[in-house]
Amino acid sequence: MSTSIPAPPHTLDRFLTPAHRALWEAVDDFAAQEIQPRVDRMESAPHRVDRKIARLLASRRWFGVTVPETFGGMEAGHVAKTILIHRLARVSGAAAAILQASLIPVAALLYYGTEDQHRTLLPGVADGSSVWSIAVTEPDQGGHIGGMATAAEWDGKAWALTGVKAHVGNSHIADVHIVVARTAPAGTRTSHALTAFLVQDDQRGVAAVRHTGRLGLRGFSYGQISFDRVRVCQDNVLGEVGQGFEVAQSASILYGRPNLTALSLGLHETAVSLTARYVSNRPRYEGTLADLSVVRDRLGRMSARLLMAKILAYHAVDMLDRGLPCDDELLAAKALGHDLASETGDDAMQLHAANGLDEDFPIQRVWRDMQTTYAPAGTGEVQRRRLAENLLQQEKDDTSPHTPWSVLHAGPARPPLNEQPVTV
Repeated sequence: MSTSIPAPPHTLDRFLTPAHRALWEAVDDFAAQEIQPRVDRMESAPHRVDRKIARLLASRRWFGVTVPETFGGMEAGHVAKTILIHRLARVSGAAAAILQASLIPVAALLYYGTEDQHRTLLPGVADGSSVWSIAVTEPDQGGHIGGMATAAEWDGKAWALTGVKAHVGNSHIADVHIVVARTAPAGTRTSHALTAFLVQDDQRGVAAVRHTGRLGLRGFSYGQISFDRVRVCQDNVLGEVGQGFEVAQSASILYGRPNLTALSLGLHETAVSLTARYVSNRPRYEGTLADLSVVRDRLGRMSARLLMAKILAYHAVDMLDRGLPCDDELLAAKALGHDLASETGDDAMQLHAANGLDEDFPIQRVWRDMQTTYAPAGTGEVQRRRLAENLLQQEKDDTSPHTPWSVLHAGPARPPLNEQPVTV
């Protein structure tokens, strides 16, 4: 006897196909059965990197969600990618982070890789045998990409890459790193001074700095990697020499923003659910906390924020899948999605009162994980500044505020470049 798949919340129906709904159900089942039992273990060992989760995700071939079927991927698009990250994050922000962090460099490979690089590398991404990272941010420069100190010098036979990268997602489990380094003299425009390199984790001179505990996303590694005169052949340049800024910026725009939006959304949803359950069962006077009008006001605000964040997130990636210009939508979904989740997280902690400070209550973990979605793929200030620039340009030129670039249906995306700092 067949069983019908329950539909996701009706607010998203316009964005979801039957295949999306089936994926939604599959991810929820997977997260409950495979990820949930590992959460307490990850929380109790903040210095430990959970490598098993990457293998579990690989077994479902989800690292290849946007990889073409030609190379063994799902070729399922950005809405499907958002479903994966969103539903995983409801159970574990760390598990969702492992997936989303690997998908950002996949974007760079898809849009800037050569045919040989695609043929050689994409099958490993699709079957999960190769986990990826992208290394752009540096310890002393943060997201100021123009101040990058990591450099690569051509010695006549190969590039010699030296420097240190920080806050690298999947730093300690990745098999391949996309490393952006300076290849032009100081004073050269940033947009022409950097180059992206494909570096194998087991190459001589590559070393992950000891992983230390972080405030949130315990079990996920986002640490430092050092490169000591790592030799990279010309065939392992991604894109063209001098195109590294564009590679990093494009990956951040096309995948980083929606990925972090989805991660934030999953945490947001769990914060609302945990709080509603808590106040409904917490005795107060002759009833529960949920009976108090002041508490219901808070819950109403939390529910409204979640609804706004959900629609923003899925609307933006639906446009991305349709190949429509959606620069503003991606910017707003990332910036406002975090702000809305952060406000809800603060309300949730306050409604839990002193119990919110207790590690026995999962809201503490969710709140800590929320703090990690602000800076990656550009801080809120960067996103809002870009939105303002688009608006002012529209008023000046009386043209569309959207950037005229096709994402999926007309070849590699080429978002507009600028010298703004960006963290990926």
